[in-house]
Formats: sequence, structure tokens, C-alpha cells
Amino acid sequence: MQLDSVRVLDLSRLLPGPYATQLLADAGADVIKVEDTGSGDYARAMPPYTDEGFGAVFDAVNRGKRAVALDLKSDEGQEALYRLTAEADVVLETFRPGVADRLGVDYETLSEHNDDLVYCSLTGYGQGGPLANAVGHDLNYVGRAGMLDLVREDEDSKPQIPGYTVADMGGGLFAAFSIVSALLSRELGSAGGEYIDVSMTDVVLSFSQAVAQPVFDGDQPRPGEGELNGGYPWYDIYETADGNYVTFAALEPQFFMAFCEAIGREDLTSAHMSEGAEREALREELTEIFKSRTRDEWMEYLDGVEASVEPVYTLTEALEDDQIASRDLVWDERRPRIGFPAQGSDVPEDSGRPVPEQGEHTGEILREVGYSEAELEELAAAGAILR
Repeated sequence: MQLDSVRVLDLSRLLPGPYATQLLADAGADVIKVEDTGSGDYARAMPPYTDEGFGAVFDAVNRGKRAVALDLKSDEGQEALYRLTAEADVVLETFRPGVADRLGVDYETLSEHNDDLVYCSLTGYGQGGPLANAVGHDLNYVGRAGMLDLVREDEDSKPQIPGYTVADMGGGLFAAFSIVSALLSRELGSAGGEYIDVSMTDVVLSFSQAVAQPVFDGDQPRPGEGELNGGYPWYDIYETADGNYVTFAALEPQFFMAFCEAIGREDLTSAHMSEGAEREALREELTEIFKSRTRDEWMEYLDGVEASVEPVYTLTEALEDDQIASRDLVWDERRPRIGFPAQGSDVPEDSGRPVPEQGEHTGEILREVGYSEAELEELAAAGAILR
């Protein structure tokens, strides 16, 4: 799972693109963060800040990358990027459609310098369609994909805002998956260079697989009515005595039976997969049952019972949980962050490498592609690079 021989040029900023390339960097890729010579990645200055003065989000998704600062609006800056492209395997960008063309860093142009290049465009709505050039952020894409509608209590209520990670992180994850897949195809000889168009709205819509099927049959799924979004009382979220919550996901009859036996309510077992009034009566019973103990008391009471009951944690509680600790998912060599989410015999480990300053490695990286010190001084004097 090591990508040590892969070089990635990351032209993205903010969250989804840098998250995609952070996954690649964690897997060993040499990720070169390409920023402009002005303010650079906006996330650098977004609060809250780390002790080192970086925006916390920037810090989380730019570890271990190297950074160059180029003015891509200048001929000299473009030429520097072309030289970098010739030695790269991947380019990822998150410009709105048309911007890469105007800057001369589009796939057609860069592939002239490297015909084996894997090029990924990650945008809100993709490269085609009536919204291709529309502005937007995570909340817009989730709404456009129909997923906000599923968190409304009824048609007149206001949709609740879900976690911002749904589209941004999902889009970044799928971009990384697509890039690695294209690299594999190239290595297997089934393809050379590849252009990948990833839309964050498309990714969110893909997440709706479990609730989309009724729509194809002409139905409209509503909150609390679908099988897995509150319709089943044996697959729902219940409040506990202390105002916290637990999840109850006993889809399989053996799990529901184990729960009923554990609480001494074997009389409820026949209501599993019931409908109508019997189902609603079961929901009322379960509501009262779960309110009889605190969340932690339920966890202790059902310890060892295969009842498919788990706590609803805050993020703070989740990060302190023994299960999470056992997976070595929190990397804290330098400053805690969420690490690579997979286990195996050859998976990435925390390198402890820091976040780069803007343009920190410009000279180092450009020297690797043939620039002399005199040329670097000329570029810096012309404002084409930042050192």
C-alpha cells in the first residue's frame, strides 16, 4: 500500500482536494502542494489556529507535503509547472471549469508534457451540465443531491444541516480512490494517461444507494418512513435516562431476540418485522425501555450481549474510546490528527512530517527538475516564484 514512487502535484486548496492528496501522502506519495505567490491556500489563515500559527483544517490535511509557490499567470510560472509535470504522475485541481484552461494547466496542455499523466478535476458539480460553473460548498451539494430532504421531520420543517464532511471529505476520498485506480490501470498496461472528472454532488448522490431504490419505483422517501431512516423501531435512535442516546440496529432477528431476552421482555420478540399498529406499539415500548437507564448504564448492562446496541458519542468521546485507541487511528507524532483509516501488513504509518510553509520547498523542488540557482534568483526577482 506504499506509493513511494508516485509524485503528485496538488493544485487544490481548502478541504476536499487537500484531503484527497493527504491520503496519498499518508500512503507514501511525494505530494507537492502548488500554491500561488499571493495568499496561497485560504485554509492557512482560517481559524482556529494551531500553536504553530496554521489554520487547524490546513494543518490536518497538509501534513508531510512539500510546497512550491508559483505565479501561474506568468509565462515563467507556467513553464516551471510544465517542468514539474514532466516528472509527475498525478495532477489534482479544484478550479471551477474553465479556470485551468485560462491558466494553461488543463489536462490537454499538461498531457503534452507527460502523456502518462493521471489528471483529476474535483469540483462541486463536475465539468458538464447546467451547474458546472456555479459556485458552491458542501451544504449546497448535499442539498442538490436530495440528502437534506431526508433529515426533515416533515415537508414544512427546515432541513437540518449535516456534518460538513459529507460532500467535502466524500469527494476527496473518491478522488483519491479514482487516482489510485487510474495509476493501477496505467501500471497494468490497460491505460496510459487518464482524465478524471469527480463531482462532489455525484458522490453524495452515490451515498444515497440505500434510500434511492424507492424513488426508482415512483415513491418519495421521507424521514421516519424509510426502513433505515427511522421507519423500523428496531433500527432507530433512542434517548436514554440522562438525555444521551443509543443506536439500536437489530435488523437480524437473532439480535432483536438477544436484546429482548437480556431485558426480560421475550413477549416483544414476535413484533420484529411487524407492521402497522403493532410496529408503533413496539416503538412506544422501546422508547420507554431505553429511557429506563442512562446511556452508559445500557452499555454496561448489555456488555457481551449481541443486541446491536451502541452509544451515540460526541466526537470528543469517540476520540477517547478504547475501540478507536485500539485501531491506532489517531496519529500524534507531532500534533494529533486522524490518520489513514485502514489496517494491513503494509499500511502507512505516522511520519511525523510537518505542514509546509507557503513556498517552503520551491527552490529544492525546482532544482530537482533542472533549475539552476541563478535561474531561481531570476524567477524570484520577477515574482514568478516565492522562496
